[in-house]
Amino acid sequence: MKIDRMLPLREAEASPRPPPSGFALLATGFRPFYLLASLFAALSIPLWALQFSGLLGRPYLAGPVWHAHEMLFGFTLAVIVGFLFTAGRNWTGRPTPAGWPLAALALLWIAARVLVLTPYPVAAAVANVAFPLAAAIGLAIPFVQAGNRRNYFFVVLLMLLAVAAAFIHLSQLGLVALPAGLGIQVALDVVLFIVAVMAGRVIPMFTNNGVPGARATRRSAVERAALASVLALLVLDALGWNGAPVLVVALAACVAHASRWALWQPWRTLRVPLVWVLHAAYLWVPIHLLLRGLGELGWIAPSLATHALTVGAAGGLIIGMMTRTARGHTGRPLRADRFETLCYAFVLLAAVVRVALPLVAPDLTLAAILGSAALWSAGFGLYAIRYAPLLTRPRADGQPG
Repeated sequence: MKIDRMLPLREAEASPRPPPSGFALLATGFRPFYLLASLFAALSIPLWALQFSGLLGRPYLAGPVWHAHEMLFGFTLAVIVGFLFTAGRNWTGRPTPAGWPLAALALLWIAARVLVLTPYPVAAAVANVAFPLAAAIGLAIPFVQAGNRRNYFFVVLLMLLAVAAAFIHLSQLGLVALPAGLGIQVALDVVLFIVAVMAGRVIPMFTNNGVPGARATRRSAVERAALASVLALLVLDALGWNGAPVLVVALAACVAHASRWALWQPWRTLRVPLVWVLHAAYLWVPIHLLLRGLGELGWIAPSLATHALTVGAAGGLIIGMMTRTARGHTGRPLRADRFETLCYAFVLLAAVVRVALPLVAPDLTLAAILGSAALWSAGFGLYAIRYAPLLTRPRADGQPG
């Protein structure tokens, strides 16, 4: 009888817990911004096509300026903010925006995306400058409270992105004489610096944690050269310099970042998709810098260097980090399945098609743009479909966040 009475208890202990229920989209910064960014990445290319067709009327920002602006201040900035809010909470042990403050930030981001497609330039400008400023404040509060001075520079970078956005809109409004492209280039350099900093922190760690015997290493001299060269490039671009100074700095940066990548032992990660995607994406950083130098010589179209950074490096790291951090922070195993590996392949192949095909066959540039756009939309669209349930539900392990 004693054994019989114990059986129901043992069965209850052995049975799996039901998954937590409820709505958790506003619990942590990565949840709404990863979902919004992936949806926007998948839909922005068709929106661009609608612009060219004339079906959107006369929006405030149009054509290449809209495309560059939205990929930087829409898609990429949303992911950066979502990641920093989530990482900032871990770095400081203090809360970052959640709940209604997080909802307000997400709505501000959405408003900025809509307003650039309307004939209301001042409202669009205000929303697009306000978003990175508001995000900087939301990040600065826990950093200051915890005395986390090591990461104050992220607040500065968000503010610098706000300045770049303001410059672009002032140029579009005719209030400054310099072209909007200067603000876009500075924003690209800021994104490159954020990519370089975060990749240097996480890729060696994730490699050694996820691939036994990988022995990814960091050398202080290489790290300093890699980051300093990107900052030097940012300063040159902000000053409007070009030609020989940019060529020399870009090529030196290329060598530094290629050396950095090799020290991380990327060839040892080929059996772990969650890790190799980060290495494959970071390889596009030295490729971007090499193409940037070649562009200064007039040997290639500058847009190839830009897309090596935005599609290859930023896009590849974003899809890799969005899967890894979303899995980790929703209490799920850190393992990429075939579905996620397909997302990685689509995004990285989009970079190859967009950059390599026009480089070797300039006559196929239009086909490369269309093919790359389809691959990019497919990769992030699949992510949105797969991860929407994970991002809107509570953590599988019942923990907060």
